[in-house]
Amino acid sequence: MTMTSEVPTLAMRGGGHIPQLGFGVFQVPPRETEEVVARALAAGYRQIDTAAAYRNEAAVGRAVRASGLERGDVFLTTKCWNDDHGYEQPKRALEGSLGRLETDYVDLYLIHWPVPAHDLYVETWRAFVELRDQGLIRSIGVSNFQPAHLRRVIEETGETPAVNQVELHPHLQQPGLRREHEELGILTEAWSPLAQGAVLDDPAIAQAAGDHAVSPAQVVIRWHLQLGNVVIPKSVTPERIEQNLDVFGFSLSDEEMQAIERLDAGRRIGPDPDVFIRP
Repeated sequence: MTMTSEVPTLAMRGGGHIPQLGFGVFQVPPRETEEVVARALAAGYRQIDTAAAYRNEAAVGRAVRASGLERGDVFLTTKCWNDDHGYEQPKRALEGSLGRLETDYVDLYLIHWPVPAHDLYVETWRAFVELRDQGLIRSIGVSNFQPAHLRRVIEETGETPAVNQVELHPHLQQPGLRREHEELGILTEAWSPLAQGAVLDDPAIAQAAGDHAVSPAQVVIRWHLQLGNVVIPKSVTPERIEQNLDVFGFSLSDEEMQAIERLDAGRRIGPDPDVFIRP
């Protein structure tokens, strides 16, 4: 079994560290979430990523409390939904999330989508800065922001997000956005890192999996880690929960990394951040 100490942490701007490999609960039904998160924490995950929109924050909170771990040993991320943009609304939204999680603070709070059609993400970001300064959030970031959105919040507030969590996998590698993050000092966090399984049958990934005697999913997670991404794979299968964490006993060669790089097709499985408002 992979030991928790093997999971590296990455420094975030403004202080604090985030485990580079965490556990996501997107599309995990609330009734299953407590058991799944409990299993992930027992396996050694120490970063849990949820959101108000997932409707499973309360179950995440129960699992963390039941784990026996100190609150400071678990990095909790949640997100402000699109209907809660503005200046006052994010404060109420965070209060609701903290209540459901039954915690005094979250380690990372993200604007879930920029929703440029509403043009409230800068105002929302100003509220995030205040909430961080009040101690209710340790670090603030964004999700699904494009370069123009990032530059605008930085220029208008003087505050740079610690993290941008975006769709990123071998079929959508976002090299331009990753370069922008590096230039601005923003960590790249990948959601849907396995493209909901769509990348696992690619020959380059299957070849690397065979050569290293690991699963295709382990290859893809390892690829993310070697790129420097924070990665939050999701699974409800006990064996895969453990397997997805067991990625520190091998490394991909330069040739294997390049073979996966060639799989980039600019193909999303999720919505376009420039136009998305709600499902």
